[in-house]
Amino acid sequence: MRKLAIGAAVSGALALTGLVAPVASAADTPNLVFSGVTVNKGKAIVVGTTATVKVPVTYTLTRPSDLTIDYKSNFAGVMLYRGTLGSMQNTIEPTTTPPTCTTTATTDTTVTEACTETLALDPAEYLFEAADATTWKAAGLYSRMDQDNDDSDGHISLGYNYDAWGPLGSGVQIKRAARLTVNASPEPVKKGKTITVTGKLTRANWETGTYSGYTSQKAALQFRAKGSNTYSAVKTVTSGTGGALKTTTTASKDGYYRYVFAGTSTTGAATAAGDYIDVQ
Repeated sequence: MRKLAIGAAVSGALALTGLVAPVASAADTPNLVFSGVTVNKGKAIVVGTTATVKVPVTYTLTRPSDLTIDYKSNFAGVMLYRGTLGSMQNTIEPTTTPPTCTTTATTDTTVTEACTETLALDPAEYLFEAADATTWKAAGLYSRMDQDNDDSDGHISLGYNYDAWGPLGSGVQIKRAARLTVNASPEPVKKGKTITVTGKLTRANWETGTYSGYTSQKAALQFRAKGSNTYSAVKTVTSGTGGALKTTTTASKDGYYRYVFAGTSTTGAATAAGDYIDVQ
């Protein structure tokens, strides 16, 4: 499991090995309110093994009017975590790019802003085990740093605190990406003869950084006749060892066969590209 580094977006200096964030006192805690948090437009986040997925996050932030957030000495944003707020099992933290915030209301004591940020979900950095394919929670994050790098007096200092509020919103599902292949044979084939349609269902394995066979899963075999834009169901096939798919059907006309996987609570949907077969 990865080492948590909450708030590292404030400054590269915060990544110094061995530094421990002191607990903020109640007097130091700003009165921030995060509301209306929506992650990835309310949709599941599907992640493969290599590509970084950009995840949009929108929220409303109400802060004291005398608190300036400059994203240099302090930072506010939304992160994702699994586990509990007091015992996080994993986190996905804001990037060093500040959120875009627009003031929507002010009072004598508060400023309310509509904010948008983007989480960069690199599977190699954030996802390491099957347990990461679950519902994650959102938390508002505020971090601040006091730093004195002037060593002319023989002394430097670095003080860092963070506050987190959560869970916020309804959470978001992170799923493993799936892949499907298909091959219909023999080709060409005489009308009325038997066609064998094989394929393979795999899904992202974040522990190994590869795609592994997904067994005991149902995939729909579909057919689209040449000249048509619509696929129709043929039968349902269950994946076997290594995610293998195999079934037979009768050749009737030229067209395309494909497998379709609807997805599960931990794995995204997948559709194979249609494989054309020539019926004579």
